[in-house]
Amino acid sequence: MKTAIFPGSFDPFTLGHLEVLKSALTIFDKVIIAIGNNSSKHGFFPIEVKQQIVRDAIKDIPNVEVCTFTGLTVDLCIEKGAQFLVRGMRTTTDFELERAISQANHKMHPSIQTVFIPSSHEFSFISSTVVRDILVNGGTAEGFLPPNIDIAKYLKSRE
Repeated sequence: MKTAIFPGSFDPFTLGHLEVLKSALTIFDKVIIAIGNNSSKHGFFPIEVKQQIVRDAIKDIPNVEVCTFTGLTVDLCIEKGAQFLVRGMRTTTDFELERAISQANHKMHPSIQTVFIPSSHEFSFISSTVVRDILVNGGTAEGFLPPNIDIAKYLKSRE
């Protein structure tokens, strides 16, 4: 079974993330969405809320697991028996950063391969940062988030 880890902060999970996930599922038998928990950073949503948002977004998609983690992503791959990392690419800037991370990961664990999945032009401008800015300023983020997400419910968790 080919298993991949799709790591990120997913703060929040966007239509771009969903597109990358669906593409990854055409390549891999199982994809584990791994929400990084960096205790030194304060996220927009608490880790538990991010996890529930992702679960809502993928509720009808088979062969997807959601987990949280701390530490190195490659260590999580070993723990979960995943041979691949999935990274979404929106811009050439993303590529340069992700390539360097991929090379470091490969140096630490040569058995783990990174697969880059480019986003379509339709979603290339969507980032969690843009969505957070829209939400903080009272805008509507419906066109940026998967339809299963009731973001108003989760915004209350921040109050």
